[in-house]
Order: sequence, then structure tokens, then C-alpha cells
Amino acid sequence: MIERGAYGEWLISVARIFLGAPYRAATLEKPGPERLRVELSAFDCVTYVETVLALSACADQGKISQTQFRKNLQEIRYRGGKIEGFASRLHYFSDWISDNEKKRVVAGVSKGQGGAPLRKKISFMTSHRDAYPALKQETEFQRMQEAEKRLSRKAIRMFGRSDLLSAADRIFPGDIVAFVTNAEGLDVAHVGFAVKEGRALRLMHASRKEGKVAISGQTLSAYVKARRSLAGVIIARPLPGGAWKTAGR
Repeated sequence: MIERGAYGEWLISVARIFLGAPYRAATLEKPGPERLRVELSAFDCVTYVETVLALSACADQGKISQTQFRKNLQEIRYRGGKIEGFASRLHYFSDWISDNEKKRVVAGVSKGQGGAPLRKKISFMTSHRDAYPALKQETEFQRMQEAEKRLSRKAIRMFGRSDLLSAADRIFPGDIVAFVTNAEGLDVAHVGFAVKEGRALRLMHASRKEGKVAISGQTLSAYVKARRSLAGVIIARPLPGGAWKTAGR
């Protein structure tokens, strides 16, 4: 098992494998019934994070195989690790973090180290029903509405724009950085990994702007400062795969 303190560095070494891979939006939005989709040649921001987590966990679990990778990916991507239709996928990233905290895939950093609470109504997907073919099914639409209601009752713990510089010493390489948006009805607009280059804390991510997996030229605090649409960041720390509650399954 990889020691917990070294796990972030190990994860970053895995994340670097995909530098330069093409960005592709809506990687998982395909026609047909919900199923586990694996794509290793192109990524959106979330599938990049999920893929790196699933691969990194395989080594810690001592099971480096396609079968274990797929098990890990399903565990990460779906509520309770179970595929039960479109609405079982963790579409909202604050929901993703909460569910993966329960499974011990990640540990919340913003929550336990001074993150400020933010409450907002989450409704983006059902408000834009036509953009999601699966939501044409009334059952899936209602299930997504219920998920949004649950999220709307929870406070998002984040480091605000003005807090990010002072919080930098609590953000480690390999931590997941989720960017909280001011957009109506939505929680998180983008995600990636914190990475250190020299003394600078930067973002490694599947970038729509650059069209590939890349490391930001800006520091993390400058990245947020340059984007007025962002309210702050949620930080979640990946846990070694052997620590996952389902590791022995």
C-alpha cells in the first residue's frame, strides 16, 4: 500500500501520463441505456479526474488490471457505486464529492479547515431538460429533481476568492480542485488537480480553452482571480485505494 502522505505525488505522476491528450466535451453523454463508459484517448474535466483516481487506486489495491480499473471507475462515478439509470451518475460535482467522502475515496479539506458555507438552489439540469436526452424519461427527470432538492438543502463548503492565498498551504499536490460557479442553478463549473511546479501551486486539468490536458500557466489563485464567474474552490483529498470502503469487494 502506498503511504497516505506520498499518495498525492503518486497520483500526480499518473495524471501526467495524460498531458497533451485531447479535450472532448460531454464524454459520457451517449444515446442508449446508462452504462459504464471508458474513454482513455480524450477527456472532459470530470472524466480526466475520475480516470486518474481509478488508475492510481489500482496500484494501491495491488490489482492492476482492466477489471479492477473498471470497478474503481464505477465506484467513483455512481452514487453508492451502483449503476441504476442516468440519475445514479453523480452529475453535480458537490454531490460527487459528498458521495465519494462516504465511500472514503476522498476526504474533504474545505469542510474541515475553515471553508466558508455557501447555499444555493441547484436546478441546472432539470431547468435545461432538453439538453439531456435521458431526462425525457419522466422517471429519470423526477429522480434528478429529487437529487437537486437534496443538494439545495446542503451548504457547499469552499475557500472563497479572497481566502485562496491564505489557504494555499492547506492544498497539497494531487488534491482535487473544484471551482464553484456563480451561475444560476449550478454548483461547480470545472475540476482538476493541484500540482506544484517549483513553489507555484497550479492546476492540472482537461482544459476546454487549450483543447487538451495541460498544466495552467497561471497559479491557482491567479486562475480564480481572473475569472469573475467563480465564487471559490472546494478542495477534496484523494485517499489511497486500499482505504476505500469497498476495497475488499
